[in-house]
Amino acid sequence: MARILLVEDNPGDAQLVRLALSEALPSARLSVAGDGEAALARLHEAGDPPDLMLLDLNLPRLSGHEVLEAVRTSEDAALRRLPVVVLSSSHAEGDVTRSYELGASSHVAKPPDVDELFDLVATIARYWFGTVTLPGGTAPRR
Repeated sequence: MARILLVEDNPGDAQLVRLALSEALPSARLSVAGDGEAALARLHEAGDPPDLMLLDLNLPRLSGHEVLEAVRTSEDAALRRLPVVVLSSSHAEGDVTRSYELGASSHVAKPPDVDELFDLVATIARYWFGTVTLPGGTAPRR
């Protein structure tokens, strides 16, 4: 079962991603953190990190880039390997560059259209849970 942490402070966006993911990957277990500090707390409390983190950039308390930096510099090797997809409304060159400098697995701009968002979430789910092999030996679903 795919375990995904969505870090998103906008409840409407979080609900849309939840609905899109339930269509694309019904067996996935999605948890949501509403700010950067809550995301890091959840990652450290879990002991076993999720299979994938979807990370917004514009968050209260700690920005997405601060969360990403904390994950990539963690003492926990499993956290450092965690695939992180930055899923943000920002496609500004500086934000994209910073995401990759900090070790993001991908930086994807949220589309403004709901149907396009559903397609994007389905593409992310297919790639991360149907194509690649994730840390911990999670093999693609075929």
